[in-house]
Amino acid sequence: MDTQLKKEFEFYLAHQEDFVRQYDGKVIVLKDQKVLGVYDDAVSAVTTTQREHKLGTFLVQKVAAGSASTSQTYHSRVVFS
Repeated sequence: MDTQLKKEFEFYLAHQEDFVRQYDGKVIVLKDQKVLGVYDDAVSAVTTTQREHKLGTFLVQKVAAGSASTSQTYHSRVVFS
C-alpha cells in the first residue's frame, strides 16, 4: 500500500469509532487526514472525488464497526490437483 494511503488508513482506524457514530454504512473519502466527502457508494465517491483530486491520492473507505470494513476476502473456483 502506498505510504500516503497507509497514513490515511491508519487515520481511519484511529478514528473508526467516531466515523461509525457519524457515518455508519456510508463511504467516506480521506485525504491529508481529513474527510473530503461522504457518499452512499464507492463508485460515487471515486467519480466525484477524482474531478478535483488525482486517483491514488485519496482513500475511499466503507464505514462500519469492527474489522469487516477493513478486510477483504477473495473467493476462487481454482482447484488444485
